[in-house]
Amino acid sequence: MATKSSAPINLSALARQIATDLGATEHQVAAAIELLQDGNTIPFIARYRKEATGGLDEVALRLIEDSLERATALAARKVTVIKSIDQQGLLTDALRRKIDACTELAALEAIYLPFKPKRRTRATIARERGLEPLAHLLLDQKRLGRSQSETLAAFVDAAKDVPDSDAALQGAMDIVAEQWSEDAEIRSWMIDQGNKQGRITSQAKRGKKDAAAEKFELYVDHQESAARIPSHRLLAMLRGEADGLLRIGVSLDDEEMLRRFKPKVIHNRDFEFHDALVRTAQDCYDRLLMPATESSMLQALKEQADEEAIEVFAKNLRELLMAAPAGPRVTIGIDPGFRTGCKVAVIDATGKFLSNRTIYPTPPKSDSAGAAKTMLELIQKYNVELVAIGNGTASRETDAFVGDLIKQHKLDITKVMVSEAGASIYSASELAGKEFPDLDITVRGAISIARRLQDPLAELVKSDPKSIGVGQYQHDVNQTKLRKCLDRIVESCVNQVGVDLNMASVPLLSHVAGIGPKLAENIVEYRDQNGRFRNRSELTKVAKLGKKAFEQAAGFLRIRGGDQPLDESAVHPECYGVVAAMAKKLGTDTKALVGNAGLSQKLQPEQFVSDRYGVPTVTDIITELAKPGRDPRSEFRAVQFNDKVNDMKDLRPDMVLEGVITNVTHFGAFIDLGVHQDGLIHISQLSDTYVSDPSDVVSVGDVMKVKVMEIDLTRKRISVTRKF
Repeated sequence: MATKSSAPINLSALARQIATDLGATEHQVAAAIELLQDGNTIPFIARYRKEATGGLDEVALRLIEDSLERATALAARKVTVIKSIDQQGLLTDALRRKIDACTELAALEAIYLPFKPKRRTRATIARERGLEPLAHLLLDQKRLGRSQSETLAAFVDAAKDVPDSDAALQGAMDIVAEQWSEDAEIRSWMIDQGNKQGRITSQAKRGKKDAAAEKFELYVDHQESAARIPSHRLLAMLRGEADGLLRIGVSLDDEEMLRRFKPKVIHNRDFEFHDALVRTAQDCYDRLLMPATESSMLQALKEQADEEAIEVFAKNLRELLMAAPAGPRVTIGIDPGFRTGCKVAVIDATGKFLSNRTIYPTPPKSDSAGAAKTMLELIQKYNVELVAIGNGTASRETDAFVGDLIKQHKLDITKVMVSEAGASIYSASELAGKEFPDLDITVRGAISIARRLQDPLAELVKSDPKSIGVGQYQHDVNQTKLRKCLDRIVESCVNQVGVDLNMASVPLLSHVAGIGPKLAENIVEYRDQNGRFRNRSELTKVAKLGKKAFEQAAGFLRIRGGDQPLDESAVHPECYGVVAAMAKKLGTDTKALVGNAGLSQKLQPEQFVSDRYGVPTVTDIITELAKPGRDPRSEFRAVQFNDKVNDMKDLRPDMVLEGVITNVTHFGAFIDLGVHQDGLIHISQLSDTYVSDPSDVVSVGDVMKVKVMEIDLTRKRISVTRKF
């Protein structure tokens, strides 16, 4: 019996494979793997360890991290599989080598399937009745030189619940059918044929046709190629199945498949039990192979669709988080409403809550005069520069009221419609309760709307990414993978922009490389007790924030107006000595060099290269010195909705309107036109040239003009085009 355990991960082989896939060198990948295994974060490696990795970006580093995780999981699974087979007394050296050679989890599971402990099946019952030797005779298909009855007689045993020859043969056939169905090569062939020739079918369940037609009109009787089905349509079908309205399956040419399957398992026409094996092949195909193939195909297609949907969500989320901030200006946030009025909240330039009111500029109260008076008082008292209006119920009516107020009183104020998606969830959260324990949740919502305008990233990180309305079937995809991907996007955006250490909330700080929720709480607690941080090195006084966490986080944290001018920049503290050498070379001091583009242009990177810092890092330092702490986000621009179009009923074909992209999917993009219902720009209407991926031409937050094509008031659908 073989007992040797599975070999550990071959990191050299893994690095070679990843390097081939990425088009990078083995040295780059090996260095990245070593840095990851040492506990370094992706943002830190990408920004501050370019010499080691040869400048690999976050995308490449994430692929390396994922490959390393898969290899680790595969190695652990191999150990489990080998142990299980060994305990059954069935592990051979040849089988162990086959397992060790597996490079994919699916291939490993296919090898393990015949040995995997399973529930009681017809085959396991037959084995318990002593019919496995008969099954082996059938599988060998060698001429026996005796009749069927003579062969079967030896296995008839009433005490074992095998009363006659027919029962013996049926039990043995059940074992044979199961063994054929678990053959890795046969399963792989079936799935391959299914992927090439199969069709995904969708039908309304019995008695559910009307309900299915109402929610899933396109899929009540639908089929299309498994090889070409778009992810959004598969996910829609699966949603219908989950709702109990549709039945999803895989259709193959069963007659042709069975004709090709039989020769793979039946080899001897002269075998006494040949006819029995033909019947077994039919049973194996119908009862075991086809259902298993259908299950495997749908699972694989679902995983692929999940990946594509998650990728779409990730792209949209990145665009939303990296949306242009209106900046540190006093802002009024309005959470609109009819019956309960509009909740108005004022925040200062730092996002601090100042005051709140409730106004009733719309029906049923329609107190526009009182609302105007209240708004003017707040605007004048706090020198308000921006008004953020939530885009939910009563938003256009409120927007029109604010617009009239600005025009009538000639106010130097910008009004902006802001997405409310997820604001209500945040307002009712424990976090919002801690931040504003004495305020109503609707007022918290108004504050959040105002802060979203000032700095979308800083405010949106407080909400679950799934709640902010930029996904495609986000509740139907693998939630673990979705959460992991979205957390990565948030981490990437936060670290790309940088965080003001003296203003950041716990949720924002928790996404800084190396920190996490607990350290973020400790940082804010220290700040509350000791006042603002004067320099980055003071971070080391925070409870449980050690050298590793400081190394990972320091470069992404900003301190404005502190003791060290470099603390306002993305220059890492470990590189302050390099800047000091630069200043000395120019005959000045560090403070004079920071933010002085003219001086920094005189520096030559090659002059400051050392064993520790190469040209990439030195070049980054010089670039950062020219514009320290530069925000990578674009300039803010507000969409200008048509004041005469406030509802779908106001729309007319051929109208040209300005709107803002709210969501991008595989089949097109949705655009907010200010009528409470987003319009759809189908992929075919995005450009005069062919578009394969909508995200290639539009992004969440883009402001653009479109022309109305169709309005369906009954189904609340608006079709628009960019082709005009």
